[in-house]
Amino acid sequence: MAKKIQIQLTRSVIGCPQWMRTIVRTLGLRKLQDKRVLNDHGSIRGMVNKVPHLVSLTEVKE
Repeated sequence: MAKKIQIQLTRSVIGCPQWMRTIVRTLGLRKLQDKRVLNDHGSIRGMVNKVPHLVSLTEVKE
């Protein structure tokens, strides 16, 4: 079974460069406090590592 992670948008993307906005949007986050549960892949972790000041990451136990 694949591991899951929960990503939450904790800070606004106002004033951020366009590439950061694109990463946040690609993760599926639209509004503040928006949460998504995604599979734990290297590509997802890489996107989260590019914007760690905007999102929070928690691991989901099944």
